[in-house]
Amino acid sequence: MSGAAVPGLRAEPLRLPGVLRLVRTQHADARGWLMEAWNARDAVAVGLPGSLAQENLVESGPGVLRGLHLQHPGVQGKLVEVLAGAIHDVAVDVRVGSPTFGQHVAVRLDAEARHLLWVPPGFAHGFAVLGSTPALVLYRMTVAREPEHEVSIAYDDPRLGIAWPVARPILSARDAQAPRLEALDPARLPRHA
Repeated sequence: MSGAAVPGLRAEPLRLPGVLRLVRTQHADARGWLMEAWNARDAVAVGLPGSLAQENLVESGPGVLRGLHLQHPGVQGKLVEVLAGAIHDVAVDVRVGSPTFGQHVAVRLDAEARHLLWVPPGFAHGFAVLGSTPALVLYRMTVAREPEHEVSIAYDDPRLGIAWPVARPILSARDAQAPRLEALDPARLPRHA
């Protein structure tokens, strides 16, 4: 979807198929500004699903790195937005058989620009907090979380080549012990259609 736009939303395709930066129209005047946080009609018009099953709100402190995460089965598309602070947001294609398997795209998301990132189903996702203030991140997901189907991949897997902007990230125990992509059983990963 090359630069698709509707009155309130513009989709900018990134380097990997299906991964989009979304730019919303902001209306400002002397009182402040207004923009539509979510409009199902506009989402469908730019190629996103019209309904989302779950929203998560997470606050992370400076230096925190979360990821790389996905769910399979029950693959999720994720719409990611930063409400406060800034993050280095990463999507990795982990669909077995995909021509871009193991490749990633990274973008800066922050509360000032108010852009969103669409991470399509079949991609792992992670982010690192930028700067010296916490980040408040909102995830909207196409499928509800199923803890028994969660998969983690090592954020520092050399095969992925992700240049994280955090020298000594603060990790959860789960993320610190996550296996490299090549060590995962392919049955734990989604397949490319």
